[in-house]
Amino acid sequence: MIPRFHEQLDIYAHQTTKEGKTQCGDSYFYMATDEYFLCVVADGLGSGEFAHEASAAVVSVVEQNHHEDVDTLMKSCNRVLARKRGAAVSIFKVFFKNREFVYSCVGNIRFFLYSPNGKLTYPLPVTGYLSGRPQVFNTQRYLYEPESKFLIYSDGFDIHGAKALLKGYRSVQAIADEIKAAYKNTMDDATFIVGSLL
Repeated sequence: MIPRFHEQLDIYAHQTTKEGKTQCGDSYFYMATDEYFLCVVADGLGSGEFAHEASAAVVSVVEQNHHEDVDTLMKSCNRVLARKRGAAVSIFKVFFKNREFVYSCVGNIRFFLYSPNGKLTYPLPVTGYLSGRPQVFNTQRYLYEPESKFLIYSDGFDIHGAKALLKGYRSVQAIADEIKAAYKNTMDDATFIVGSLL
């Protein structure tokens, strides 16, 4: 059983490192205040030390500036990646009072939001990666229902049937356990985060 992360949500994160590497090229960070929940997943290009340096720089700038809006955070991530390896980056912010989700992604990070009424929201990411070059962002806003679930993962996981995973009254722990059992991968860095918005 995982401890309750925050009174507004349950969350579970899992990460593995590519076989033979000592540093993971993926990084993630999440935190919550009374007003919002913020999450970032960054997948540094390639693997090893320089991929880790890039993704860790993204996480650091988001952690230091979590109060900023998602667009501003994405621009800050892009700037910090100048002269680094580059990274796929996904950021979302959940505002509890308005039950609003704000999401932006550049690169191959998948995100799903599943509502109790059966609706699956899958915002399409902008292709490419952040590297300090001028970049267009497609920041999207969604309303969510209580008991909605979300799943975000880097391309080290090749998850099929996200709707089947998230539907019903399964706990976050049960969903996480199924992903870990069904999608083992040692060929790439891999990260997933699954959560339930209460």
